[in-house]
Amino acid sequence: MRIGILSRWNATCGVSMHAELIGRELIKMGCELVVFAPYVESANKWWHHRVIRRDEEFVVRCYTETEPGKKYGGSIDEEKILSYNPDVLIVESYVSIPYLEVERLVRRMNSPTVAVIHEGRRRDILYSNLQAFDAIAVFDERYLKEMLKDHEDLVRIIPYPCHRIRESKRKFAEDQLTFFTFGRQPENEYRDYLQALELIHKKHDFIYKVIRSDGALSFKKPWLKELKKRLEDEELYKELSKSDIHLLPKGKTDAVVVSSTLSQCLGSIVPTVVPDTRHFEALPREKPVITYNSVDNLTEELEKLIEDKEYRKKIKNAAKRYVEENSSEKIARKFTELLNSV
Repeated sequence: MRIGILSRWNATCGVSMHAELIGRELIKMGCELVVFAPYVESANKWWHHRVIRRDEEFVVRCYTETEPGKKYGGSIDEEKILSYNPDVLIVESYVSIPYLEVERLVRRMNSPTVAVIHEGRRRDILYSNLQAFDAIAVFDERYLKEMLKDHEDLVRIIPYPCHRIRESKRKFAEDQLTFFTFGRQPENEYRDYLQALELIHKKHDFIYKVIRSDGALSFKKPWLKELKKRLEDEELYKELSKSDIHLLPKGKTDAVVVSSTLSQCLGSIVPTVVPDTRHFEALPREKPVITYNSVDNLTEELEKLIEDKEYRKKIKNAAKRYVEENSSEKIARKFTELLNSV
């Protein structure tokens, strides 16, 4: 089966990671893959998009994204995509995709099409009619209940995939207690962690290693070690393997969202701490992470993680179950089942 994926690719964003995790598994299954990706100079206008790898031979750069701050615009080389004649086309749908041009392409396709919804609000989905697609994939029930109830017949729930388990043999704090964060989140999203760590530092020695790809933090603490670097997956997992607790910053939002960063990192089985935001509300009851709702609550949870071996074990076991249930291989198979049904 020749499968086309229209998406960002080899880039630092959740859209790209989803496409890559699924696409690479499809190749392992024997499918022929062709990726239709945006021109780099176009996608790079968005702050969260940075290319991290060279393109493979199956990647075709053939569309322009909309400009930041604009709803419509962009363009797509329809003839180039049609010339590849994929047996099915997966469209990773996101807010800067050229919606009207993609919809026109989909209507011209002689093959089934599936939209994967990354948008967090219905008003952000700018196709004139979602019925142009043969199926719509969403990550959990919230997308159906809050955004797509009127298209229930088309919607299939397929969770966001996780990287495979790559657990380190490191013993907890074997050299020095190490907290870790990476990315380029706004500075205010670090404040809770820094305030809690300042309190914990009265009882425990540690370092907090922060690796940011853009812009240094203004906070300066003797235990804060900051590096500027854009991490590929292998480098990220090396850093996680040398860490004891992963602190994942996220800001509050009213949109329906998941955390691609969590799915990217959870395979390390490093205990992960997250704020109580919508990114994590669809996680199972036995959460694979620790959530907090205030700095005091965060401080208590971090101290418990540091001091209670059984608590760490419980969180790690829940993380393993979650990653195994949502592995990229299992999720890719769910997509093949969907593709074969449309």
